[in-house]
Amino acid sequence: MQLGANMQEFSKLRIVEIGQAPFMKRALPAQVTYFSTWFDGDPRKIEGNGNYVVSLASINKLWRLVHELQTALVVCHPSALSPWSWRWILRALFDRRVLRGSIPFVRAMGPQILRWPISPPLVVLDFEDLPLINRNNFYLLDRCALYFKRELPSDYWRVFLKTGHANLPTPRFRSSARYKARVNKLRPISLGLPSWTIPHTAVDDHKSTDIFFAGNIEGSSSVRREGLAELLALRDRGFEVDVAERRLSLSEFYERCAKARLTWSPEGLGWDCFRHYEAAMCQSVPLINQPTIARYQPLLHNVHAVYYDLEEGGLTRAATAALADKSQLATMGRAARAHVLSHHTVEAMARHIVCTSLHTPHAGGCIP
Repeated sequence: MQLGANMQEFSKLRIVEIGQAPFMKRALPAQVTYFSTWFDGDPRKIEGNGNYVVSLASINKLWRLVHELQTALVVCHPSALSPWSWRWILRALFDRRVLRGSIPFVRAMGPQILRWPISPPLVVLDFEDLPLINRNNFYLLDRCALYFKRELPSDYWRVFLKTGHANLPTPRFRSSARYKARVNKLRPISLGLPSWTIPHTAVDDHKSTDIFFAGNIEGSSSVRREGLAELLALRDRGFEVDVAERRLSLSEFYERCAKARLTWSPEGLGWDCFRHYEAAMCQSVPLINQPTIARYQPLLHNVHAVYYDLEEGGLTRAATAALADKSQLATMGRAARAHVLSHHTVEAMARHIVCTSLHTPHAGGCIP
């Protein structure tokens, strides 16, 4: 579908979204009808204003909408398990809601209707930490026009590690026409910044600390554990390093972030994380370990962010070099905030997803 001057305006496009948590619905509430597959979601708290829980009562409506010509796009989020997985079945059977006549099992069936042809194009949004695509979602990869993946390995073929291939995909596997077609659909996307948090972000031109960090160390990546030792060593050398020792409220997190010239944002369970964009919104330059994934509209080194090597001393060298020019860090902080507002809000990413999926250039009237 090609949008243009003689076709529907962007604001009139009708979209259907299926998944555990809404994304397009939050960005474009008036245009999106959302069907929740969230196992634990209470229908009384979800339904209303174009929101539905996938159920025996609503699945007919879902089927009808994905076959209507008025629907411009269908967006689906991948499922962790298929409905016939023994883990899913056991969870559903022993859920207390079954005794009340509610059957959560039906919720997992929502995406399955996409195994059959539908009228509008289908796109998949995968914001999970997993750098793989599970086999139970291959049907979505085959059916979709594009598959947007947050933790997309720099070598796209690695999404099939231990799922499509028994080990690391071999040259022979990479020559398969079927898998080439699948790889060609993959696109990077960022986790971005939820729009409802933006009003709470803080900006402070008078920085009082050099580096700020708040986050889990235990139960997270080795990058954090090793980097923390260098961060504390910088503090011992006289740098103003602010490390939160307790969980912070959102407002306090943003206030302390805004006071820092750099915010350390190491990878956790995934490389991409909210902290990259939250720091930038507070005009604190994100200090991030070198990327391991393909990125959408990335924060650029020495323009919006500072990247460091994981080898011993890499964080120290990058941080001290950046802090040697505080005026440059202030310029970078302003550029980082502008970049996030342009590309990494929920609304900006939703427009990118729609325009890219419908093969419409942003300058061609797609952006309202």
